[in-house]
Amino acid sequence: MLFIMGVVIFVLNRKHLLSMLLSLEYIVLSLFFLLFIYLNMLSCENFFMLMFLVFSVCEGVLGLSVLVSMIRTHGNDYFQSLNILQC
Repeated sequence: MLFIMGVVIFVLNRKHLLSMLLSLEYIVLSLFFLLFIYLNMLSCENFFMLMFLVFSVCEGVLGLSVLVSMIRTHGNDYFQSLNILQC
């Protein structure tokens, strides 16, 4: 249910990059919660959750760096300005 709500928010809020990044983090949080439940039911190691958290933090940092570079160059965080960043 949380994952579906995150995807719906991601699809509907396509104007600002910050709202898209927040919805992506919501999706990652719901996937982490599902992974936690799944691994606890199987009595597996929690090492996979640690790796998942590391990759989700890297995803968040990369998204924030793109957001900061867009705001510094264009002055806004409109998703339409992202097409200008392509080479």
